[in-house]
Amino acid sequence: MEQSEYKSINFRDEAELKAQIFKILNFYYPACIDHDKGGYINGFLNDGSINDTSTKHLVATNRYIYIFSVGAMLGGPEWCLESARHGIRFLKEHHQDHINNGYFFELNGAEVENDSKMAYGHAFTLLASAIAYEAGIEEAKEVLDDVYEVLETHFWDPDHALYKDEWDAEWTSLSAYRGQNPNMHLCEAMLTAYEATGEEKYLDRAHTLAKSVTQKLAGRSGGMVWENYTPDWQPDYEFNKGNTKAEFRPYGFVPGHQLEWSKLLMWLDRHRSEEWMLETSEDLFRKGWELGHDSEYGGILFALSPQKEVINNDKNYWVVAEAISAASLLAAKTDNGFYWDTYDQLCQYAAEHLMDHKNGGWYELLNRENKPYSDVKTSPPKTDYHPVAAYYQTILAFS
Repeated sequence: MEQSEYKSINFRDEAELKAQIFKILNFYYPACIDHDKGGYINGFLNDGSINDTSTKHLVATNRYIYIFSVGAMLGGPEWCLESARHGIRFLKEHHQDHINNGYFFELNGAEVENDSKMAYGHAFTLLASAIAYEAGIEEAKEVLDDVYEVLETHFWDPDHALYKDEWDAEWTSLSAYRGQNPNMHLCEAMLTAYEATGEEKYLDRAHTLAKSVTQKLAGRSGGMVWENYTPDWQPDYEFNKGNTKAEFRPYGFVPGHQLEWSKLLMWLDRHRSEEWMLETSEDLFRKGWELGHDSEYGGILFALSPQKEVINNDKNYWVVAEAISAASLLAAKTDNGFYWDTYDQLCQYAAEHLMDHKNGGWYELLNRENKPYSDVKTSPPKTDYHPVAAYYQTILAFS
C-alpha cells in the first residue's frame, strides 16, 4: 500500500474497524498459542517469527485473553473463544498463587520468575476475566470474583480511595511506591466488569477512581495527572527521575495518559453522566493533545517534565491508540468537528506509521521521525491490546 492509499481506509466505518481488529488477531493466532508450556507466546519479530518462548507475563496473558474475547464478541471464528479460554486456564493453573492467593507477575515457562503481587497485573486480571465472562466463558467468573476480593483485601486504600501498588508474594511487605497507572487500568477494568455483570459495585468503584485521580491527584500537580506518588499520594517528582522509558512507572507527565483518562471519563459518562466528566475529559484531552502532538512529524510525543517541557519524543504505539479512542468517544458525545478531525488525523497517522500492512500488528516504538527502533513487533506484555481496545471502544461509541 502506498501512503496515498491509506486515505482510502474509512476508520468511521464499523466494518473497517472490525477488519482492523481481526488483522491484529490474525498476526498473533495461531503462533501465540503455546501448546508446549501452556499460555501464550509473548515475543514476536515484525515478520511474525518468534523470539521469546519462555516469558509468561501476567499482563500479557490477560491482554491476550482480552483481545481474543473481543474477537469472539465481534462474531469472530470459534478459535477466538477457544484462545481466550486457553488463557483463563493458564491464569488459574500457573499465574494464581494457590498458597497465598493473588497472581504472580511473571513466569519462565510454568516456573515463577517474579512472585510480586502488582496492582497493575491484578487490574488486567480483572479486565480479562470480566471480558471473557461477557464473551461467554463461564469459568472466567470465578477468576473475576476472586481477583476483586484480592484487590479489596490487599490493595484498596479506603483512606485515599485509591489502590496501593506492590506486595511481596506472602502479603507481608508493601512497597512505599504509589502510582496512577494501575489505578487508571483498574478504572478501565471496573467499567468492563460492570458491563459484563451489571453489578453496581464495579461502576461505583470506577466512579471513585476517576474522581480520585482526575480531580484530587490532578489538582495536586497543576491540573494534569502525574505518574508517581509518595505513600500519602503526593506527587513524587524524584522517583525514577529521567527514566521515561519505564514500562509501568515512567517519569513525567505522559500525554498518552491524559488522553487515556479522557477516554475513561467518557466511558464512565455512558453509564453515569455527571457534568464534571465531560468538562474534565475535554480539559485532559486538550492538554494531552496540545502539549503532546508533534506538529512537524505527526503522532504524539511520550513524556514531559514537571515544567511540561518535552523530555522524551518517542512515538509509542499505545499512546496513539488511546488518543484514537479518546477522540472517538468525545466525537460521539459532543459531535464537535475538532474531535472528528483529530480522530481522522490520528487514524491516518497510525495507518501510515504504526500499522504493519504486510504482516499485521502494530510497530511498538518509533523515534520522533517515525522510524522503528528495532525489528521486534511485540515484547512482553504488548500483544497489541491497546489498538484492539481502542477500535472496540470506538465501535461501541459510534454505534
